[in-house]
Amino acid sequence: MRRWLTRLLWVSLVFGVVLIATLWWLLRGSLAHLDGPLPVDGLQAPATVSRDARGVVTIDAASQADAMRALGLVHAQERYFEMDLMRRSAAGELAELFGPAAVPVDQRMRVHRLRARTHANLAAAVGTDPLPLQAYVAGVNQGLTDLRVRPWPYLLLRQRPTPWLAEDSVLTGLAMYADLQDPSNQTELAMARIRAVVPPALYALLSHDGSEWDAPLFGAPRGNAVLPGPDALDLRAPATARSASAAGHADPDVHGSNNFAVAGALTADGRAILADDMHLGLRAPALWFRVRLRYPDAQAPGGTVDVSGFSLPGLPAIVVGSNGHVAWGFTNSYIDNADYVHVPAHAPGTLDGITTHTERIRVAGQPDTMLRVRETAWGPILHERPDGSGEALRWTAQLPGAVRLDFADMARAATLDDALQIADRAGIPTQNLLLADRQGRIAWRLIGARPDRSADCPPAGAATPVAAHCAPWPIRSDASPALIDPANHRLWTANGRVLDGSVLAVAGNGGYDLGARGRQIRDGLLAKERFDERDLLAIQLDDRAVFLQRWWTLLRQVVEHSDDPALQRLERASRHWDGRAAADSVSYRITRGFRGMVLDSVSAGLLAPAKQRLGDAYLEPRLAQIEGVLWPLVNERPAHLLPPPYASWDALLADAARRLEADLAAQGPTLAERSWGERNTAAICHPVSRALPAFARSWLCMPADRLPGDRDMPRVQGPAFGASQRMVVSPGHEADGIIHMPGGQSGHPLSPFWGAGHQDWVNGTPTPFLPGATVHTLRLVPTRE
Repeated sequence: MRRWLTRLLWVSLVFGVVLIATLWWLLRGSLAHLDGPLPVDGLQAPATVSRDARGVVTIDAASQADAMRALGLVHAQERYFEMDLMRRSAAGELAELFGPAAVPVDQRMRVHRLRARTHANLAAAVGTDPLPLQAYVAGVNQGLTDLRVRPWPYLLLRQRPTPWLAEDSVLTGLAMYADLQDPSNQTELAMARIRAVVPPALYALLSHDGSEWDAPLFGAPRGNAVLPGPDALDLRAPATARSASAAGHADPDVHGSNNFAVAGALTADGRAILADDMHLGLRAPALWFRVRLRYPDAQAPGGTVDVSGFSLPGLPAIVVGSNGHVAWGFTNSYIDNADYVHVPAHAPGTLDGITTHTERIRVAGQPDTMLRVRETAWGPILHERPDGSGEALRWTAQLPGAVRLDFADMARAATLDDALQIADRAGIPTQNLLLADRQGRIAWRLIGARPDRSADCPPAGAATPVAAHCAPWPIRSDASPALIDPANHRLWTANGRVLDGSVLAVAGNGGYDLGARGRQIRDGLLAKERFDERDLLAIQLDDRAVFLQRWWTLLRQVVEHSDDPALQRLERASRHWDGRAAADSVSYRITRGFRGMVLDSVSAGLLAPAKQRLGDAYLEPRLAQIEGVLWPLVNERPAHLLPPPYASWDALLADAARRLEADLAAQGPTLAERSWGERNTAAICHPVSRALPAFARSWLCMPADRLPGDRDMPRVQGPAFGASQRMVVSPGHEADGIIHMPGGQSGHPLSPFWGAGHQDWVNGTPTPFLPGATVHTLRLVPTRE
């Protein structure tokens, strides 16, 4: 018996060793090729792919096509699964990988039929020269097939990757539309429904479009709302009085960025400097992929392209970066890029009838799901009533030319004027483009596809439905508003309102962010007359809590002289104001939480009448500018605008503080230990980490660092949201530039580049913009016929 048990143990041990060895062999089989020669089909001349210690890639090739072929190969070997997620998320095809749980997500995107539209209009997306995209697609597919084992996430999901198509690169661009804009356009529809059922004075408060924090490039701040008198609005009246229980209106993430620039007049040697940090969801690996491309090109200045920056795996281009002559970066513009149109039960001739499409959603391990899409000339019907009426949505991403790969020509721009001309042909989500050139000039302009509405059909917005006579609008990317060579030699954008007057009326308001970040950046730029790269990095890393300073003062007024034990505990914990969203700050966390609780109560009171009257038709709006209403309310404290059931504004504020203290106490008995970093702890993980047991998830995550920063300051950082990249660069002085990227270059946890450079992003340590010394060299050689 003992001998049999011993033998069984040995067999089990051997089996376990063999299993681990097999898994290790399989995992290593999907690592990218880093060194040695690699034959490449279609390559016209030898090329090299060099990597530095962080995995930053430099591609040296004999032509643009060869460079794009090499880029596609590298993207596939390091990031194919992530590329696959991008195309599938835009097309509504995630359930084919992840099963039934992804079907609702797919249905929300499939209604736009982006793959079908892309397939039908591919020529409009490819641009004037199809060769770079063709080479890129071929390189992607060779990079995938040259791996000894399919990328490791497919092993975990028991799936196989499908080849890359040219239309998939367009879908990658459309995935950014879906990330930066709302494919459901919910706030516009929500506000239209609210307007129909609430008093005009209440709607005016909910739709107030600015605050004292505005920092536009054109025009003045809107200022805070003027509160209506009791004759115009009384929230205590029986018709509007409802319970003001917390509605959970937590400030949403801002899908956008910061960018700012100074012209040569503000630097020691006449260089213009650009700073850019794009705020998006964070994951491991990073969304972006750092690369430098070098190849001869007769259309480039000096006959050579040498461009460095951030590429997006799936696209044959540098998305933001510098080419030695021009540097460029983006923030999300939040102009109005979509309109809802009412569809009567019987579609009138102005809508050219209704077409029905049946979309097949493939589901891993389950039968296919069919989705019926009813579509008008304006777009798909997203909301449908039993009688057949509803609302159809027209969204820029649905239209031919929404993605145009001509934007890759930025690599060739020699001057600011060249870059502005290239921007006229760019098909990307509408962004605030900031430019700096080698001559010390700077410029801002809107770039990307935007609605080309006729003069008598302005943006519908939340207040006015599209007029019956209006025809479905096309899109355009030329003749955009711009500010070139500003008189004060400074530019800044941070997702807030930039425009004013008649130009704003044409662009519309798609949900501009509160201006606090933008104002803090603007004030930082106005505080000095001389700048270098580190000065601009310091503004990017600015975590001062300027916006919450007054909320801390208000909190102290609530808790300082209270005899309530809960408020006394808050008083002791919040006594020292750090003035920053520092990871170890307790007072910042308490102040932020206090404002959030007050915001919940006030928002619930303001929205209660609409919720009561709309019932199931109520949709939650994003009240981006609510601070311009909230602050006047808590300062003026009008009794007629006090949310029920509170007896006074003092009672509302005290209740908010008590609820906050209870929430914090539930997380631990000592309030002095409830730091901001405890709440703001990094959770930056690979997309498939949730498929693993809890004990194994950390293997696919970056360290759980306690992070400084927050949303209403330049250093935007949350657990899984924040600066997806940082860049400070002067064209012609790239060697002095600074760059950061979270999550690392490689999507393979066994790669030396998994997470490489991540801690520099966490700590804000200046890292050179250009790649460092070469540690790996892959030689690409043409395949012999």
